[in-house]
Amino acid sequence: MSEQTAADTANAAMRRYWNEVAGPRWVQRAEVQEARNIEVAELVLREAQARPGEQVLDVGCGPGDTAIPLAAAVGPSGHVTGVDISEPMLGLLRQRIAERGIANLTPLLADAQTHAFPLASFDLITSRFGVMFFADPFAAFRNLCAASRPGGRLCMAVWSGIEENLHWKIPFEIAVRLVGPPKPPPPHAPGPMAFRDPDYLRRILTEAGFADVAIEPRAFNVIGRSVAQEAEIAGMLGPSGRLLDEKGADDATRQMVVKEAEVALVPYAGPNGELRLPGTVLLAKARRPA
Repeated sequence: MSEQTAADTANAAMRRYWNEVAGPRWVQRAEVQEARNIEVAELVLREAQARPGEQVLDVGCGPGDTAIPLAAAVGPSGHVTGVDISEPMLGLLRQRIAERGIANLTPLLADAQTHAFPLASFDLITSRFGVMFFADPFAAFRNLCAASRPGGRLCMAVWSGIEENLHWKIPFEIAVRLVGPPKPPPPHAPGPMAFRDPDYLRRILTEAGFADVAIEPRAFNVIGRSVAQEAEIAGMLGPSGRLLDEKGADDATRQMVVKEAEVALVPYAGPNGELRLPGTVLLAKARRPA
């Protein structure tokens, strides 16, 4: 199998996963998911420093948790393009755009690795958890760098490892005990933790043509509304959900994971029942040379 064929296959697998499995699950829980990750959205928006009049590309925009505030930041004289491969997520974004009368935000159903963006057209490229699924990240970031204007900025958050993210670690260890470990993935396989190695991510961005690459860990909290809700998410999404999908787990097994996760998460609940689970992301910033 050629490298191009392998990349096409992996892209097709990710497209299928985010349109048929993860995308619909996410949309069903959109408000909950967005509330859980609000601290990372705020981090990206604060560090990106979008300015009035700028052209912005938000990669893996989903239902618009960062794209919508970015559109407000750039104002009527600016514009945001939100690109995603998940039609269910973009469907929710279109609904939100229509409901709020947003005129400067365009949803784009496309693969940012291969889509022919207008060359040298974006002042700012952002992403919150939307870039770790490329089949060929080197090609993807070359494509994104080419879409950046000279001097254009890149600002994105990607996941660190599972050991540094308790909302994953706790239910994943429960799932492994119940169904066994996952098949060992290839190094840097597309997935939530594909860029957990800062040196690997730095090499990708540098070889793509970006300069002034800076990558640093940032601590945050996943905010869960309740123990029960957080445990329910763990049975469907994240590494534990992926493992249960891989093993073809039945409903009874998923419920066992959920029930055990509920017990394990209790120590992280505050007096009002809200959870604060410590996590870590890598904040990556760079620019295209002027």
